[in-house]
Amino acid sequence: MTVLIAFDGSDDSRAAVEYAARHLRPAPTVVLSVWEPLVSQISWAPIAAAAPVIMQTGGGRNEFEEQQEAELLALKGAEFAAAAGLTDVAPRAERSGGPIWAAIVDVADELDASLVVTGSRGLSKARSVLLGSTSTQVLHHVRRPVLIVPPAKT
Repeated sequence: MTVLIAFDGSDDSRAAVEYAARHLRPAPTVVLSVWEPLVSQISWAPIAAAAPVIMQTGGGRNEFEEQQEAELLALKGAEFAAAAGLTDVAPRAERSGGPIWAAIVDVADELDASLVVTGSRGLSKARSVLLGSTSTQVLHHVRRPVLIVPPAKT
């Protein structure tokens, strides 16, 4: 049994981690941060083409700055999860070749996750249509249980 928690560093994803720590039985947990190379983003967001693509070369291979940031974010998410009370937590950063939700679904399948946990930004229906909803897409495409933690009331 493995729990997969999608983590992007937002307050909503932190709330999802905290909820999982309070309400789930201890189980191996993977905290996943998905990254998308800027070059990929250009194909669906032409305005991004004005921004320079930053790559760093080290150790004989090219590494995207976005990858390093996602790895750090996943590590911070795993540390946050452990501090919240989850045990046996592993960080994971995954490159998305498409929408973020698809990468979450793919990793859930790869891990044979028993549960996928994600936060929700609580967008209105109109804003969700315009901006998309990762949690909704995960819910509709992953073929396993999903826990969507709503945003905290303000």
